[in-house]
Amino acid sequence: MLESGNMVGFVATNDYEGARAFYEGKLGFQFVSLDQWALVMSTGRNMIRIVKIKGFTPAQYTVLGWEVENIEAMVAWLRERGVAFEEYPFIQDRELLIWTAPTGDKIAWFKDPDGNVLSVSQHK
Repeated sequence: MLESGNMVGFVATNDYEGARAFYEGKLGFQFVSLDQWALVMSTGRNMIRIVKIKGFTPAQYTVLGWEVENIEAMVAWLRERGVAFEEYPFIQDRELLIWTAPTGDKIAWFKDPDGNVLSVSQHK
């Protein structure tokens, strides 16, 4: 019965201070705790555990993503907070850097200070 539980995401960092500044200051998540195991942030009903892993290499794919109701408004809000979006050659919207999939879904990617690829998306 996992569908009734809340999701807990995990992401790696080299620097707790930088990660907290990004997830709290730029993405607007709530600080929960920092202990010997992880920096814990709350995002709505869900939690992200940011684990310090010395010398890790970030994945080259999306590790966390959020579905939003209005991607254009979310991209604008994140940009106002200093988030830079990734420029991939297949993205049609060169101004907002939002890709529209053949299905009509829209996705924009950005990275945290450790190079983890994150995304916001709007689905039809």
